[in-house]
Amino acid sequence: MEIVTVTKENFNEVVQNKTILLDFWAAWCGPCRMLSPVLEQLAKEENLAVGKVNVDEQEELSAAFNISSIPALFLVKDGKVVNKTVGYQSLEQLKEFVK
Repeated sequence: MEIVTVTKENFNEVVQNKTILLDFWAAWCGPCRMLSPVLEQLAKEENLAVGKVNVDEQEELSAAFNISSIPALFLVKDGKVVNKTVGYQSLEQLKEFVK
């Protein structure tokens, strides 16, 4: 599946009626940059939508999700958070996380 940039303007449209993995990240964050290709691979292998939320640009969304550390990953099903984790995860760890 595709990776989409999530903003406060498109948030509701992006998360409703589907399962999506939200990645709260920043360009200056080393672990975030390491995680990006892993998320791309996960999106392909698991046919999973991935939404990238830049914490520097989307302060309201970051506050709504109480982001204090990044990368922060939230698995959202039909608009509800069903799982969350913080920090770099391997592809195998992420596959387990989204199940």
